[in-house]
Amino acid sequence: MPTSSLLNDLAKLASEGRNPDTLHIDRQSTLDMLTTINNQDKQVPEAIARVLPAIATAVDKIVVAFQQGGRLIYMGAGTSGRLGVLDASECPPTFSVPADMVVALIAGGPEAMFRAQEGAEDNTQLGADDLRQLALTDKDVVVGIAASGRTPYVLGGLHYARSVGATTVALACNSGSAIGMAADIAIEPQVGPEVITGSTRLKSGTAQKLVLNMLSTASMIRIGKVYQNLMVDLNASNLKLQARAQRIVMQATETNETQAAEALAAADNNVKLAILMQLSGLDKTTAQAQLAQHQGVLSKAVSRQP
Repeated sequence: MPTSSLLNDLAKLASEGRNPDTLHIDRQSTLDMLTTINNQDKQVPEAIARVLPAIATAVDKIVVAFQQGGRLIYMGAGTSGRLGVLDASECPPTFSVPADMVVALIAGGPEAMFRAQEGAEDNTQLGADDLRQLALTDKDVVVGIAASGRTPYVLGGLHYARSVGATTVALACNSGSAIGMAADIAIEPQVGPEVITGSTRLKSGTAQKLVLNMLSTASMIRIGKVYQNLMVDLNASNLKLQARAQRIVMQATETNETQAAEALAAADNNVKLAILMQLSGLDKTTAQAQLAQHQGVLSKAVSRQP
């Protein structure tokens, strides 16, 4: 794209505008500077509150995808891509889901996590090719992430995803974005100009992180990965998580440390199973069958007990 055209495009984006409240931030004291940044950051949750209906629609689609054996796939470039990788990488240890259930693509591949891969984000074909390599199907949900809402890599991916019938979601920080128009669902929190003009790793990045948290967490709750407000499907893969698992059993069943440890041992360290066995008095085999009958949703399995 010619430089003049790109300049014209950027001039139309709220996220690229100059922030009148931070024009003199370079002359402020450290405390005043931090106060200015903090005041700008406070605008982010308010912007997200205005797009909650769109986020809810996306969550419902993701839940259906999971129930049908589909995947949640994030794709983005730069900061947006890294935030997708972060959210996806945290799902297996947090919710004990397979590594390929929530997937993240970043323009330029894994190396782009640590070092910018120049030109990768400008390649629309690369976005389509990366999804094609994942054997994308119509059961999947693709979330394209771009603060500007115009990243070619993401646009290419969304167009390809729609061509195969996958559900498409756009996450941008400018209204009426190109990726929003290319997707089935547009999530566009309006956070306004950044503290430092054009540095969309700031308010825009924060907004994207919060929305991604909502998409994955709410979807996992909906498919039974949480009981009450307890993380009952965690993978206790280290000492901290083992202690957390024991504490969760204690909190869910109002038992002491010894009882929780015994329950976990009887359930082969399966937190969800240990809780059901403790609350119901069922043996492991019967409790496993009860959970399976209710698709792993602990609250439903517990409610069936006298």
